[in-house]
Amino acid sequence: MSIQYFLELAGTGFFALSGATVANQKSKPDWFGVTFIGFITSIGGGSIRDMLLGAYPLSWVADVNRIYVIIVAIVLTSVFYNQFSKLRKTFFLFDSLGIALFTILGTEKALLYHVTPLVAAIMGMFSAIMGGVMRDVLTNEVPVIFRKEIYATACLIGAAIYLLLLQLDINRNVSLIASSLVILIIRIIAVRYKLSLPQFKREK
Repeated sequence: MSIQYFLELAGTGFFALSGATVANQKSKPDWFGVTFIGFITSIGGGSIRDMLLGAYPLSWVADVNRIYVIIVAIVLTSVFYNQFSKLRKTFFLFDSLGIALFTILGTEKALLYHVTPLVAAIMGMFSAIMGGVMRDVLTNEVPVIFRKEIYATACLIGAAIYLLLLQLDINRNVSLIASSLVILIIRIIAVRYKLSLPQFKREK
């Protein structure tokens, strides 16, 4: 098993923790509800990507370890919820690392299906953010892509840089690390300085 594989499992677990933590903030959640939200958060984006690409079986269907990681993450959330809820900055960092890695890996997978670079970048973005979007919708929150912070745009920029580096024949691992760092840095700077894209104009 490669380091990349373990990073994917770690990212899956952190997204499940995020989903379970958000679900637990709702009134009187039961185990099934929290588990369902954690599951959707962690595998939702990759599943949408794979269905759009026609990539079957879906990654979590083909690899049961992903399900085990999600279950462990849900149990850990239940046992250590009070401790986890105090680690907002830590969770932000893990979430940012997760979307950075999943964006690039999703872009890579899309390229294997011979789509155009633009579509590959969009698929990479879907891999990273759509689980969180579904989590927010199911928990009656404003979806993360509609909040006033740079989120999905960071993923697209990182994917574009990765595609550019590939065109320049830069080593794959170097390209992956560099583009993932770009996403991470954009997210940290955007949140630190409250940066956002210009508001869409509305009629008065």
